Amino acid sequence: MLRLALAGALPDWRVELARLEPLADLTAAVIRGRYPDLAVPFHARWRHFVVRGQDLWAEMDARTDWTDRAERARAAFDLAITSVLLDAGAGMAWRYHDAATDSVSARSEGLAVASFRLFESGAFSGDVEPLQADALAELSTHTLAAGFQVSDVNPLVGLEGRAALLRRLGEQTLARPDLFGLKSAPRPGGLYDLLAGRAVDGRLPATAILEALLEGLGPIWSGRLTVMGLPMGDTWRHPAIIRPDSTDGLVPLHKLSQWLAYSLIEPLEAAGITVTDIDGLTGLAEYRNGGLFLDGGVLVAVDPVAAALPLEVSDPLVVGWRAMTVALLDEIAPMVRERLGVTAQAFPLACVLEGGTWAAGRRLAAERRADGGPPLAILSDGAVF
Repeated sequence: MLRLALAGALPDWRVELARLEPLADLTAAVIRGRYPDLAVPFHARWRHFVVRGQDLWAEMDARTDWTDRAERARAAFDLAITSVLLDAGAGMAWRYHDAATDSVSARSEGLAVASFRLFESGAFSGDVEPLQADALAELSTHTLAAGFQVSDVNPLVGLEGRAALLRRLGEQTLARPDLFGLKSAPRPGGLYDLLAGRAVDGRLPATAILEALLEGLGPIWSGRLTVMGLPMGDTWRHPAIIRPDSTDGLVPLHKLSQWLAYSLIEPLEAAGITVTDIDGLTGLAEYRNGGLFLDGGVLVAVDPVAAALPLEVSDPLVVGWRAMTVALLDEIAPMVRERLGVTAQAFPLACVLEGGTWAAGRRLAAERRADGGPPLAILSDGAVF
């Protein structure tokens, strides 16, 4: 997609690669400001469970008497999977007040704390053990609305879509005990046992995490493309992508699945499994990374009027924007590393994202729009952004 745009073959976008240099400067400066020692953690859901210096997961972990490392890992998987799947864009009006930390947060941070509190309360569990997600198939929209503090004055975009997504996740875990129930009752956390069994000499490539997620979670995405009977998830069609087979026109992005893959690295390593080939995963095609390139002038809409209209996720303009975001992250990452004086091995893409492009994208959004919202108006079903 990027090559096509550079050749002038995309009707919706043109690319100004010279603008990458100042964006690399900005991103490197943001990283140094946020992490002066350059000890940047991976871009993962766990960052959002830290509120006003309180690490909610670490506190819960410390007061929980786990049977063994596997039980802890399953609980961490349950939390990460449910929380990431609930993390699509919340809309600009929604806020979450966390009484325990006396904090008010919005967007990803608010969704993270709200989903953490739901998990902690046992809202996703049956009657036996609260810290597990074994009852998602029965989750009501009302329960989710109450947990997210939704009201007429505090609306959450895609509420029903989120609840339906978690119910389908619960149904899928029950339908596939071979993936989710190898050593426990079927639940998202059962995926830990599958991945632990696929590790070789205690080592597991990050791509294996994504493969398991795409295999296990593929059927939960409602109304998406299928190819030869296989659900494609976060994959869309674009007329400029031409291939002589069944993948003609397809652009696979898998934003939530890949962010989830990044988020499962830490619980796997805490359980004694070394995750390798972190850069086997791509950057994330979401509106903060994409906003960095759009607000920073690297991506320029050919028709600004059309780009200002509310757009479906499937619109070729959006698909092209997201695809080029992934490609441009690969372009900017080595430029950022050069400015920081770090190597790709010491500073993988997951660190560039966290440090990083996501935060720089948010900064530009705040400078350019009063509400700090995304540069494009995307019609969300609560299951993509």
